[in-house]
Amino acid sequence: MYKTYTKSFVFVVFLCLTGIADVFAQLNIDRVEPAFWWAGMKHKQLQLMLHGTNIGKAKPVITYPGVKVTEVATTDNPNYLFIYLNVTAAARPGTMRIKFAGAGATAAINYELKARTDRSGAQGFNSSDVLYLLTPDRFANGATENDVLEGVQVDRKNPDVRHGGDLKGVADHLNYIKDMGFTTVWFNPVQENRMPNGSYHGYAITDFYKIDPRFGSNTQFKALTADMHAKGMKVVMDMIFNHCGLAHPWIKDKPAADWVNNPKKYVQTNHAKLTAMDPHAAKKEQDILLDGWFVPDMPDLNQRNRHLATYLIQNSIWWIEYARIDGIRQDTYPYPDYAFMARWCKEVMAEYPNFNIVGESWYGKTGETAWWQRNSAINPNNTYLKTVMDFPLTFTADWGFNEDANKNGGEQSGMYQIFEVIAQDFLYPDPNNILTFLDNHDLGRFTRKDDKNLDRFKQAFAFLLTTRGIPQIYYGTEILMEGTKNEGDGQIRKDFPGGWPGDKTDAFTAEGRTDKQNEAFNYLRKLLQWRKTNKAVTAGKLIHYAPYDNVYVYARIYGDKTVLVMLNGSGKDQTLDMERFTDVTGKHTAGTDVITGKAVTISKNLTVPARGQYILELN
Repeated sequence: MYKTYTKSFVFVVFLCLTGIADVFAQLNIDRVEPAFWWAGMKHKQLQLMLHGTNIGKAKPVITYPGVKVTEVATTDNPNYLFIYLNVTAAARPGTMRIKFAGAGATAAINYELKARTDRSGAQGFNSSDVLYLLTPDRFANGATENDVLEGVQVDRKNPDVRHGGDLKGVADHLNYIKDMGFTTVWFNPVQENRMPNGSYHGYAITDFYKIDPRFGSNTQFKALTADMHAKGMKVVMDMIFNHCGLAHPWIKDKPAADWVNNPKKYVQTNHAKLTAMDPHAAKKEQDILLDGWFVPDMPDLNQRNRHLATYLIQNSIWWIEYARIDGIRQDTYPYPDYAFMARWCKEVMAEYPNFNIVGESWYGKTGETAWWQRNSAINPNNTYLKTVMDFPLTFTADWGFNEDANKNGGEQSGMYQIFEVIAQDFLYPDPNNILTFLDNHDLGRFTRKDDKNLDRFKQAFAFLLTTRGIPQIYYGTEILMEGTKNEGDGQIRKDFPGGWPGDKTDAFTAEGRTDKQNEAFNYLRKLLQWRKTNKAVTAGKLIHYAPYDNVYVYARIYGDKTVLVMLNGSGKDQTLDMERFTDVTGKHTAGTDVITGKAVTISKNLTVPARGQYILELN
């Protein structure tokens, strides 16, 4: 914030993020991004983006040991200035003075290089983890005082506006999440969405360096990740490079004429994601995919602008270093510029080798998804993207675990279709680094109102938590939350009962859940807690068999540990000749059922109950 006086007075700027006040004469610098950086980073280049009236006409001078100015860049907008620095290994933590002069005016700011004292986090996530995906606005409201901002009201009766959930609400329930058996929390976007309609979902960012004040503050987020690390948990942050919110300051005062695609005339993206890989695609089709806007209030960013590209890459690195997050889920992965996204992955992973990035690769077929994973044999240009999202398996499982899908046998049955998706793993360079899920914040809930019992639920989650990949489970699944896409996005992002003061029920407690909810909760919790301790499931080889009579059988094997999984999709008991599975059972004659703890004989024939499953640790 600032106040302008007459020319005989000085101009004072408070750089809120650095906590430094400085004196200016006419040269108005109201924003510096990033607000601070660190000495000792592997990547030595640092871009400073400055905004202020006519700052582009000023010349900066920096005298600081180990720091060199490599480029001073301007654009067609004189209110922006880009300074590129080389922060060498010789640079030490401290405050460097940046002086400016231009048009007869001078200015100076202090810029801090911090010490890299926090080495926690940034550890990535892998197949030993299970992600708990939550929408912060809908999970729990721990601090009601931050509900209202600039007249945007909380209205829990309206599914499409803010409901008041925040970071404190998450912090208050970390023990609940950990006790369930989840190792990692994936947050839908928590960066500022200062949009007129509230933008509760978080995908219309108006400040890439600031936590939304309705959720909390930067320091609160940093404290939350530290608390999670202390509990042995990890943090995944949702990021969006394809677009920003219409209320972002960039839109009123663009850093450059080409900062946003189609700035003068709204062009809707065609969502034709296949054009990214289609050898026959027309260029116009590809251009509309990449440059079209998602919706009218989300302008499409042009990552071909080199200053914007560097800004976004630095922003990711800043959040990793500042909050020590462990992973990033990148929204709408095929929509930004391809070369930029590959560069982003390379630079982030070079700085943090253990880190992980998952890209939202929303495709219906395995080949389309596999094309995006790094080192793909079917993509001539490496994406450097470690993890992709297995939407093909999600769509198949949503239908394949239905009883109707398994009334008839053969290759058209649900179980066979699920088997067939897994069998196409030869297309993936790294099948273990695939995010697997049954639903998420963009899809209808896996649990349905017409599910009379938990057969479908239990079978599907037995599969999800024992097949290859990195499982993700959507908040509320454990209490059988329902909602369809046709009802609207707000209905698949409902408030978690008990997360708000005055809620009539508290589903965070057994007493606040129904008998059916507790049955689902206890089943899922048992599987999650067991999975954390079983190397065969988290790191073992997968061997499976083509389904007969709608029974899908597979094993996970790691050293001398074997887990045998049997899923009966049909509506009748099925007796299996266990001789068929000796490739994986070997000399074992019995196993222990993970859920019941009972011994199960596997030496000859074994009957799998109708719509039932066995998860057997072979003894």
